[in-house]
Amino acid sequence: MKCFRITENDAGQRLDKFIQKVTRGLPSSLLYKGIRKNAVKLNSKRAKPDTRLCEGDEVKLWFGDEFFGEKPFDVERISEKPQVVFEDENVLIADKRPGLSCHPDEKQPGGTLIDVIKAYLIKKGEFDPDSENSFAPALCNRIDRNTRGLVICAKTAVALREINAAVKARLFEKEYLALVHSKPSADSGRLVNYLIKDSEKNTVSVFDSPVKGALTAISDYKLIKYDPKKDVSLLSVVIHTGRTHQIRAQLAHAGLFLVGDGKYGVTSKGGELGFRHQALISRRLTLHFPPESPLAYLEGRSFEAKVPEEFNI
Repeated sequence: MKCFRITENDAGQRLDKFIQKVTRGLPSSLLYKGIRKNAVKLNSKRAKPDTRLCEGDEVKLWFGDEFFGEKPFDVERISEKPQVVFEDENVLIADKRPGLSCHPDEKQPGGTLIDVIKAYLIKKGEFDPDSENSFAPALCNRIDRNTRGLVICAKTAVALREINAAVKARLFEKEYLALVHSKPSADSGRLVNYLIKDSEKNTVSVFDSPVKGALTAISDYKLIKYDPKKDVSLLSVVIHTGRTHQIRAQLAHAGLFLVGDGKYGVTSKGGELGFRHQALISRRLTLHFPPESPLAYLEGRSFEAKVPEEFNI
């Protein structure tokens, strides 16, 4: 039997969702059977799967030991520190370097941005994995491994719920800087396309008209500067949807290949222009929350990432 005392970061969750987070590999069928058959007790009583937990509640689980425990987080293996743009008790906004994944993937199974942030908070004494049942600091948006710029991390469960709700409602404003080959036909415009993702190849196909299974992608661009000698343009891009590789694929489809992007563009000139990675920055993030939100004090705050000198064409 395992006993869990509900903390502030656990409160507000459904009982079944909490159990899924504190167990490992527990089949859903066994979880709900356990709730029906008294293998789960909330404050020594039976409870429904959708019961909301409160701080101070006691949850007891009678499942096999094989469904509990995970490999401890090895803080000492992380030497890198996050480039912090803003931080308070609820939120951390980091300026991610290119080449660093937000989350584990096949090319970078460890030492990702969320690992770097967790290690940073542990060393500061602001996060103790051993004292948490189900919560850990989490990234609320992500950018490609080779894209640099702003990523927001929730340091508390309340912040995580509020930021995720704002992201889902598309309340945040996100502006990118993109350095592309050639010059757009107009100094500003809107790109509306339809994207289909190929998960095996980790690429997207771009269409001008709706097709079955495609997701709408909308981006606005504005020309900041054009260098005729290098035949490159610096663009400001504001995205209104958050699709995989949205900016890279849409710009390439429009004939504006991102400098240094070998997946949708050409990399031959990237090195000549000083870019080892794709020339894309998540430069500015403006936060918006409703007045009743615990994070309403951040309403309208804008944060900016550092722009490397090679973008100054």
